[in-house]
Amino acid sequence: MPKMKSKKALTKRVHVTASGKVTRHHAYVSHLAPHKTHKQKRHLRKATSVSKSDMKRLKYLIQE
Repeated sequence: MPKMKSKKALTKRVHVTASGKVTRHHAYVSHLAPHKTHKQKRHLRKATSVSKSDMKRLKYLIQE
């Protein structure tokens, strides 16, 4: 049976850290940005880790 390919769309959007966690970027950064506060936009710039409930599903898709 052939190996399962990783989902390239997902691998371009997430990054696996050395400890095995999956990091992602926030959504809603540029959409309707003028009415968002500076604090809100500043916090959205920073990457965050994926929630535990999504971790198993994403690890399967990126073959990690």
